[in-house]
Amino acid sequence: MDKLTTKKIAGIAILTALYCIASALMKIPFIGAISLDLGYIVLAIGCIMYGPWGAFIGAVGCGIESLLFSPYGFSIGWFVGNLIIGFGCGIVFKKTKNLGLRILAVIGFIALGILVAKTVIECNLYSIPLLVKLPKSAVAFAVDSVVMILGLLLAKRIKKIEKIED
Repeated sequence: MDKLTTKKIAGIAILTALYCIASALMKIPFIGAISLDLGYIVLAIGCIMYGPWGAFIGAVGCGIESLLFSPYGFSIGWFVGNLIIGFGCGIVFKKTKNLGLRILAVIGFIALGILVAKTVIECNLYSIPLLVKLPKSAVAFAVDSVVMILGLLLAKRIKKIEKIED
């Protein structure tokens, strides 16, 4: 990863706080306990601007949000899932500006982070049968993918985001 400057640290910190706020205050209920989490829009922008530091934005933002605002407390599954999503998408977003490849990265890394990592962690941690957990994780994967892709499309409309240097 590139060297950290004061400007980059401040930007990452601001986006982490924005992710936390958006995740806590801008959830649109969807099905059951699953909602459209608009924090993923911030995560997409963070991955574009700061590459693999998106892992910090997603994981720490999610961790703080769950500690402060979730009735269920800290979720290691979501933390690890967002770590994977932010790091993977951040690397791909830094390597290419091709929207199609970025969308594939979003789908692939959200699948890895939510369908695989989060599901396995929560099945083992809470003794939930895989066939019970997997359908809910599949819905969360689909919803989070749509929101993060919307974040990519929004970022594409904001020309200054792509011009920020690391």
